Amino acid sequence: APPPGAPGPGEALVRIRRVGVCGTDLHAFRGKQPFFSYPRIVGHELGVEVVEAPDGGPLAPGDRCAVEPYLHCGGCLPCRRGKTNCCTRLRTLGVHIDGGMQELLRLPAAKLHPSRRLSLDELALVEMLTIGAHAVRRAELLPGENTLIVGAGPIGLSTAVFARLTGARVLLLELSGARRAFAQRVLPGAVCLDGGGEVVEQLQAFTGGDLPTAVFDATGSAQSMMQAVRFVSNGGKLIFVSLVQGDLTFHDPELHARELTLLRSRNATARDFRWVLDSLEQGRIDVRPWITHRAAAAETPEAFPGWLDPERGVLKAVVEF
Repeated sequence: APPPGAPGPGEALVRIRRVGVCGTDLHAFRGKQPFFSYPRIVGHELGVEVVEAPDGGPLAPGDRCAVEPYLHCGGCLPCRRGKTNCCTRLRTLGVHIDGGMQELLRLPAAKLHPSRRLSLDELALVEMLTIGAHAVRRAELLPGENTLIVGAGPIGLSTAVFARLTGARVLLLELSGARRAFAQRVLPGAVCLDGGGEVVEQLQAFTGGDLPTAVFDATGSAQSMMQAVRFVSNGGKLIFVSLVQGDLTFHDPELHARELTLLRSRNATARDFRWVLDSLEQGRIDVRPWITHRAAAAETPEAFPGWLDPERGVLKAVVEF
């Protein structure tokens, strides 16, 4: 990429130090991410170091920051209502515009979230965690509420972490035995059900015969998203955190009979970033064990295709600059 040039008013120049590799990047690599345009420099999960900052602002050279990669316009109706995560003119780093898989980047200073306590690895995982945090805020969970998260990948685990912080009773549903084992290692006491079994019976065994009142789907599988309706209690909520390329269809009488609330969750807001950073800094979450693979920037072209292989057991890969 060409050098980014001097930062303009309200902008900072940052050096990229860590890039988390996410399902979006892997789907883009395969050509299966619906919001992508090519060619594109990927990378939106970033741990950065400030090189130049606006005068008089809160940032200083050397500050380590997480990056809120959703560049919103500020003027459209969603932005005016505080829903900057679904701005009608949204530009997401590494998706709509070039992202962080490069040495230097110019960014709006307001999109940088500094922390003096967190490592660069942790800062690179903040954006991933905000996806789960935002979905949980959308769901307005109550303490003790029976909650199911379908899919124990990085986004499912992020959702589980924040659902637990609200006091909800969390169950996970996952097909992969390796991912179930990993979930139980990083979420002590987590109940992880086998997605290959009879799900409704397993759920009722844990909830005293009831179904969960909130079900999150974080699988990225259209089949799973369409089946998740069956797992929600009457009067409950179904929250789709994942995104698929294609259509979803439902049997309307089933949605009607259950008086289901269907929520979509996209990206995150500055408020979610503050919740995640605060939770990490106070030790309520430890995501360091989530990093299962890493590579130096120069090694990435060789490493990246291998990270697509399910046999590698990649939960979270990080690129070091």
